[in-house]
Amino acid sequence: MESELKDLNSKQLKSTASSDDGGSAKDDRPLLKPDAADNIQELEKKFAPYVRNDVYGTMGRGELPLAEKFLIGIAMVTLLPIRVVLAMTVLVIYYLICRVCTLFSAPNRGEDEQEDYAHMGGWRRSVVVVTGRFLSRVMLFVLGFYWITETFRILDVQEKSENEAKNQSKDEDEAKDQDEESGRPGAIISNHVSYLDILYHMSSSFPSFVAKRSVAKLPLVGLISKCLGCVYVQRESKSSDFKGVSGVVTERVREAHRDKSAPMMMLFPGTTTNGDYLLPFKTGAFLARAPVLPVILRYPYQRFSPAWDSISGARHVFFLLCQFVNHIEVTSLPVYHPSQQEKDDPKLYAENVRRLMASEVWISSFTKAELLTSN
Repeated sequence: MESELKDLNSKQLKSTASSDDGGSAKDDRPLLKPDAADNIQELEKKFAPYVRNDVYGTMGRGELPLAEKFLIGIAMVTLLPIRVVLAMTVLVIYYLICRVCTLFSAPNRGEDEQEDYAHMGGWRRSVVVVTGRFLSRVMLFVLGFYWITETFRILDVQEKSENEAKNQSKDEDEAKDQDEESGRPGAIISNHVSYLDILYHMSSSFPSFVAKRSVAKLPLVGLISKCLGCVYVQRESKSSDFKGVSGVVTERVREAHRDKSAPMMMLFPGTTTNGDYLLPFKTGAFLARAPVLPVILRYPYQRFSPAWDSISGARHVFFLLCQFVNHIEVTSLPVYHPSQQEKDDPKLYAENVRRLMASEVWISSFTKAELLTSN
């Protein structure tokens, strides 16, 4: 979104210079002319799921009110340095814990340069998981998420009766399959709003993620990602690497479904948005044909939106740390067991899960998304 707007501005500048009759390089006309403003409005309408609607404006570069500047000024000299020091302290502490727990322990190596410590057993794994969940919640607290509102949806009486009626109408083979599917889900399916999503899920269930391969080489974070059991992918690559990673993810989802001691996969099948839209899901998370646990994250705000959509990373972190209080709302839906038709058709499976998540929480926003994707 940010690059699209920059390209638009550069094109407008070029057209202004070429249309100057006097040959002068100076142009006293406004940089953003009415027709350009209309184009930007059309662009924001087209890319509505990525447009920021907070007081900081598009790409976080809008003109701030005087009161907002005053609050940022106070936060810069008080809250910002304290949070930076505390956040780095928490990160270093957990890195040292992971380093101690992985001493004299060889990582689990797989195909395509995949390696992780998520399959460690005994006290090492217990310490990594327990401290990881606790320190992730501490990190969220440091970032201003003092309270997390969590809602756990359960099937109501009518839905239960309908499901029981359906189960009675199935034949014995399908009933056996349903019994086999009654175990824990193989993956957590969540909408993607911000990098903060990862911190919440780490504090909640400590699952494995899909991450860029470069993450494994980052200082401090690299070892932590291996303890999480991340599956690494070279996202810029167009080679068969994606096929290999898809196979690893599918196998990991099946393993998590069968084995309670295996780390569960956390997958974001949709694109990162501003939190008001739920765009179509990719099918990679549903190829394993295993049950999934849908989880919806929302970040209510008054000033700065924690959504990481069209704003740069450095600017986002700065504004987030300068906001005194941040909020997050979590809705966990019942485990979704796919039907035989959904198992045979991953696209149908993905779409039905998306519709369920939208109808439970974002009825109005889902309508907008449907209008967007239908164009």
